[in-house]
Amino acid sequence: MAELRHSSSLGARSSSSPIKRDGEASPLIHDTDYHYHHHVRHHFFRGDRDRPFWSNLSFFVDDPRISSHKLSISLLLLGILVLAGLIALHSIYTRLNYPYLCRKEGIVLHCPHVEEPLSLWENPYSATTSWKPCSERRDTGISGLPPENETSGYIFIHAEGGLNQQRIAICNAVAVAKIMNATLILPVLKQDQIWKDQTKFEDIFDVDHFIDYLKDDVLIVRDIPNWFTDKSELFSSIRRTVKNIPKYAPAQFYIDNVLPRIKEKKIMALKPFVDRLGYDNVPPEINRLRCRVNYHALKFLPDIELMADLLVSRMRNRTGSRNPYMALHLRFEKGMVGLSFCDFVGTREEKAKMAEYRKKEWPRRYKNGSHLHQLALEKRKEGRCPLEPGEVAVILRAMGYPKETQIYVASGQVYGGQNRMAPLRNMFPNLVTKEELASNVELSNFRKHVTSLAALDFLVCLKSDVFVMTHGGNFAKLIIGARRYMGHRQKSIKPDKGLMSKSLGDPYMSWGPFVEDVIVTHQTRSGLPEATFPSYDLWENPLTPCMCKA
Repeated sequence: MAELRHSSSLGARSSSSPIKRDGEASPLIHDTDYHYHHHVRHHFFRGDRDRPFWSNLSFFVDDPRISSHKLSISLLLLGILVLAGLIALHSIYTRLNYPYLCRKEGIVLHCPHVEEPLSLWENPYSATTSWKPCSERRDTGISGLPPENETSGYIFIHAEGGLNQQRIAICNAVAVAKIMNATLILPVLKQDQIWKDQTKFEDIFDVDHFIDYLKDDVLIVRDIPNWFTDKSELFSSIRRTVKNIPKYAPAQFYIDNVLPRIKEKKIMALKPFVDRLGYDNVPPEINRLRCRVNYHALKFLPDIELMADLLVSRMRNRTGSRNPYMALHLRFEKGMVGLSFCDFVGTREEKAKMAEYRKKEWPRRYKNGSHLHQLALEKRKEGRCPLEPGEVAVILRAMGYPKETQIYVASGQVYGGQNRMAPLRNMFPNLVTKEELASNVELSNFRKHVTSLAALDFLVCLKSDVFVMTHGGNFAKLIIGARRYMGHRQKSIKPDKGLMSKSLGDPYMSWGPFVEDVIVTHQTRSGLPEATFPSYDLWENPLTPCMCKA
């Protein structure tokens, strides 16, 4: 169980975390303020223990018999001590501010010279890249779109899932309409079985801006045309629904298999649809169009934008003066914990209830449960398990974020409740949610639609100085992608969960080496654009073709 040992030191029993073998204070013990308490007894000179050390310097002794030679020696000695003290202070300052610049290669420690400290609140390497957003550009000389009655026909989709899954579906719907030269009926946001939300497109997004911004790309109409009288037939009639569209289908699939049916029936529904268009097997201009929809055409309603700006302002001014803040997307809901099939700290009763929950929700994966222990170990080693709140706290502290850091938490109901959140709150007490920043009256209109509340979280995270994700998902990858697209100057931290599992599971690793591992590993995980490769998720990394060299 060494691989899981780190979990047992967190959660409900965080206060009893083991002390390091080398005598360093555990990062989980918050009442010490996380400082090393060393009682150093250092005697600069031999002699009377009660005399101050400077009394041994003849320069300070008021004796008229002292020769000028001794005076010179005393002054020289004092100067050496002062110089040594300044060098020591500079060394300490450098070690505190630039620890991540020192990399051990073999037995040599390379610490390149740096002019000034790199801020925890800025992306330190953002100035080294010249990639700029360019999906809003349009090729000149493009002829106007054909009239509505001259397109191939109409396509209609239900955007399923939560807000961000729906957002991706909308972007893909516009792209597919362009591929087939079809007219897009304004997508419907389908009620999700989990979210139980009846939100309409116009309850979240600015419809007029959406249609107008894309008028040179795709024809979009607000509703099913009047000539199609049996509207209930869509999604209920096999004749009117294109099903079994493969995941990440190429553009050619739609041209060969969907377009003929649209031309025949004039109006078709596509189901399912969220991830039914590939990334690398579609024309570059189609990917550019998807980015244009995501970053420019889809705008939240003004009241959502204003409320989000108010929450951002309150985060920045919680201490009475302007300060940066971190947004933390904490994925540790019961459903996420269950679906992960990872092992986490908890009582026998909790583990038994989770086993029953998994057996009920995912019977095929659960089987008889005999293989789950080994599966949990493998997934944790591979970094495929959600980070617990306590694990996140330790990682952030190792990165250098102080106890006073202002943190906005975007999360569902955390599995394990307050006990599970205790380590994170103890180490970072300035941790709030939107419900703590705004009054019930202010949030009352947004509570009518769960998607509206998700939109507030999305915007507050998007505008944060530092964004931290703890597990995958559409929310996190859309935030990181948007921050990259907007100039990649905002820091986005994507923890290396595989390394964290190895380090936190090592009972012999002390705090110092752990800090070094965390800092060095995450130098390249701060949200800079990365080179794309086949099947790379366009939403998380819009480098090409949505970004161009300046």
